[in-house]
Amino acid sequence: MQQLTYDFENLSDSLTIGDIGYYIPASTANILGGFSTYTAANITAFGIVIDIKRDTIPQTVTFSWDDTDYDSDGYPDISAPSQGDYIMFGKNNVANSSSLLGYYAEVKFINNSTNKAELFSVGSEISESSK
Repeated sequence: MQQLTYDFENLSDSLTIGDIGYYIPASTANILGGFSTYTAANITAFGIVIDIKRDTIPQTVTFSWDDTDYDSDGYPDISAPSQGDYIMFGKNNVANSSSLLGYYAEVKFINNSTNKAELFSVGSEISESSK
């Protein structure tokens, strides 16, 4: 295992330790009107978030990266993101798979953009944990 640290200009507030890092090579990303279009074949999972530094400029995220060469071809089986690749994250499905339980829930929405934004709808699935 190796650690990879990347600099970011602006991190999502929902990024947490344990999230899975993914990337799309810059050569396959197609930017259209500010949105990236890609297929699942272009996305590579490369590591787990092990450290986040939001109080530095630039902000940094450190990933645990498996650099093992299982097929003995001289290269790690999972390549690390390169300069210009689009890096994103996903939540761990095992840790984040249940619905809300209980009688009380609190939600906080944060918009860290300087542009005007509107929230059209919010939905939830809530189950009582006991009666």
